[in-house]
Amino acid sequence: MPDATTLELEDDEIHDMANLSEARTGIPGVIWISTRVARHGPRVKYYEKPGASQPSFSVSIDEPPTIVTGDLPQRVMNRMGPEVVEWVRLNRDALLSFWNEGDTWLKERVDAHIDGLVRLP
Repeated sequence: MPDATTLELEDDEIHDMANLSEARTGIPGVIWISTRVARHGPRVKYYEKPGASQPSFSVSIDEPPTIVTGDLPQRVMNRMGPEVVEWVRLNRDALLSFWNEGDTWLKERVDAHIDGLVRLP
């Protein structure tokens, strides 16, 4: 059983990524959001199924958002890309806030932030 110190650390752990389901985004599949990643600019990833080893495509959190890279079949990117781009456009400010500052937020703030994201109809 963990001691009190371990419990305190677990309660305040940093959450720097989240897998968002269709229930949260309105998009079939999974959208992965994260805090700043040094290798590239702000972006989200789309997966048909959760898991880092799954094929995906990335959408920049630019104005306007664009598909920047991917290894899903082109037909999937053509079908799902416009929805992911629109979702990023609707949530751009919130996604940039999480990208730039989210690594300092505690779980309650991350949860509230995710709850505030706009879902596609």
